Amino acid sequence: MNPAPTIPGALGYGPQAQALAAQYESIAFDDLHREVLHLFPPPPCAVLDIGAGSGRDAAALARIGHRVTAVEPTAALRQEAQRIHADMPIAWVDDHLPDLALLHTSAPCFDLVLLTAVWMHLDGAERARAMQTVATLLSPGGLVVISLRHGPVPAERRMFDVSAQETVALGAQHGLTVVHNGRRDDAQARADVHWSVVAMARPKIRINTA
Repeated sequence: MNPAPTIPGALGYGPQAQALAAQYESIAFDDLHREVLHLFPPPPCAVLDIGAGSGRDAAALARIGHRVTAVEPTAALRQEAQRIHADMPIAWVDDHLPDLALLHTSAPCFDLVLLTAVWMHLDGAERARAMQTVATLLSPGGLVVISLRHGPVPAERRMFDVSAQETVALGAQHGLTVVHNGRRDDAQARADVHWSVVAMARPKIRINTA
């Protein structure tokens, strides 16, 4: 059997999967996303959670009636998430950015795409490819929400300091319009860490009846 390919952005997560899952689960979904919850489409809709981690967000959205696909490339973390949320109807996928090659084979379309603490793991070239990938997965009127970590990089992790401005500009290249661009403090109360939260929408298709 061939070994699983190394995914640079996922380095350091597997060995700490159990502790990280517990840490993620200790943060309430509503608190973490409070600035943008009003923008989320009402259930039921198709949701894609990329880099789903412990499954906290995927489970919260499935619980209120959304159809949720959760992508998590770190096997140990994905398995822990499936154990924690075994009672939730979440479709788990072993895939990763920038291309989401496995997911693209079924050509799905999503009304909401979440990238929570994921985007800063990609380098510049990967971010350009990933934004195209995400844009093609959004349904007309669909929303993508990206959170960006700013602060010291933890040991054995691969992260880049990505600005909200760059993210908005990259989205605009693929026809996405910014609907929220804000800053929030760290949910774990780390004084040297803060976050940017960017939400962008794909315009709805207009039908000319003239």
